[in-house]
Amino acid sequence: MTLQPSHNLMNVENHILEMQNLHPGASGDLTSLLGDISFAAKIIAREVSHAGLVDILGATGDENVQGEQVQKLDEYANATMLRCLGRKGQVCLLGSEELEDVLEVDFGSGSGKYLVVFDPLDGSSNIDANVSIGTIFAIYARVSPHGPGQLRDVLQSGSKIVAAGYVVYGSSTMFVYTAGHGVHGFTLDPGIGEFLLSHQNIKIPFEAGIYSVNEGNEPRWTQQMKEIVRKLKYGCDGTAGKGCTARYIGSLVSDFHRNLLYGGVFLYPATEDVPNGKLRLVYEAAPLAMIAEHAGGYASDGNGPILDRIPDSIHERVPLFIGSRGTVLWIEKKMADPEFGAGL
Repeated sequence: MTLQPSHNLMNVENHILEMQNLHPGASGDLTSLLGDISFAAKIIAREVSHAGLVDILGATGDENVQGEQVQKLDEYANATMLRCLGRKGQVCLLGSEELEDVLEVDFGSGSGKYLVVFDPLDGSSNIDANVSIGTIFAIYARVSPHGPGQLRDVLQSGSKIVAAGYVVYGSSTMFVYTAGHGVHGFTLDPGIGEFLLSHQNIKIPFEAGIYSVNEGNEPRWTQQMKEIVRKLKYGCDGTAGKGCTARYIGSLVSDFHRNLLYGGVFLYPATEDVPNGKLRLVYEAAPLAMIAEHAGGYASDGNGPILDRIPDSIHERVPLFIGSRGTVLWIEKKMADPEFGAGL
């Protein structure tokens, strides 16, 4: 009998090593850094699964730099990421959505040639309701000379991201990443404590079958945006019965993950009271945009590619339209048409 190889016996560390072999001159720093992130994800997953059994649910009573209530799991996830990353001297800076400023890392005798930005626990307002939440991250190569990292190392466009990914903590824990050679998903086997390859070379369908948007904000949308969502709902050709299915969790990672697998579009447009959008360019939009692009999808701010935007600050906010390429391009085209929705 010939034993057939099984892709789901490959763990994330070995997969990352295989990707490293595509670059003969690689130092291994990026590989070990991705390994550190997957290790941090296992620790966070353990606490998320036990959250209802220990004193880790609920708010701390503090506000983060975004003016949002800090959840206890937010604080734990942020501390875990900070403890696990940069221990081997690969990074010069760490940036967290929970921190006002970037954190300089003493990389000692290491290379210090990378920096990592992350949202330690996206969707944390859903924690107490036991809704899926996640971690988002991106890795950049520094642009400043050797020495302490500088703010300009962080303020790069998403097109400069070296690797990006996210972790979903739900009915199972999934680690999804790209380092420029496809998008690959790994499911945590709690019995052996390993992320095993479960979704190889993910490709998002070109057209969306799902739309995800907080329709509670509809009264504050432009007429143009109201018509875009109406067309998604009833069919872009205006024929009832051919539209998308509405699915909205309210956790960006979870909504994006579902749409990535099934084909869908996530929308978080600007509103009258939030004219610059709500989602963070550095910590949320750009990392997910890279993943979408490498899975065959697209991410836009309504005017052009998210990956082309150069942030002015580490906490800059943007509108976001992300998912199936054909549908996002259609949205972008309609937003460029001043007559679209004018008759409503």
